[in-house]
Amino acid sequence: MNSTLRAAAPASLLPALLVGPPASGPPAPVRAAGLASPIGLWKTFDDKTGKARAIVRIYQSDGRLYGRIERSFTPGADKRVCAVCTDERKDQPILGLLIIRGMKRTDDGYAGGDILDPESGSVYRCKFHLEQNGAKLVVRGFIGISLLGRTQIWERQDSPLSPGAATLDTANPRL
Repeated sequence: MNSTLRAAAPASLLPALLVGPPASGPPAPVRAAGLASPIGLWKTFDDKTGKARAIVRIYQSDGRLYGRIERSFTPGADKRVCAVCTDERKDQPILGLLIIRGMKRTDDGYAGGDILDPESGSVYRCKFHLEQNGAKLVVRGFIGISLLGRTQIWERQDSPLSPGAATLDTANPRL
């Protein structure tokens, strides 16, 4: 045993240091493991109006995170395509559109991928992190350095169902 440890914590205190203080009352509820991860459904909001825009499903594939528009609150979204996109997503339906690609875990969140603004067709570098015990996702899209960009706060959704929302046909998802 390390002599420094013995001097700082006598052997009689080691069990208390390793186990922690005795419990007072019932144990705290255990949080679902998924809340420590951005994987799941997220409600996005319009930057100008603050109104809900879409539900994005973030999922993992080959060790990286991706996000698709699963539902839209914009009228006519079930018929819209990304006409302004300039890459392989050009003219792809908005519902099911892959807007987040290739995100990987970092020390303070996720980065290394990109995010598409389907309104402008612009693709930005992206980073995001969780806040408020996994209830909020702080998403930053930027050009070059992170200072040149914008941030959105997305809200975790327990249930993706919402009246009036156009939804992705999950029986025929696009990869």
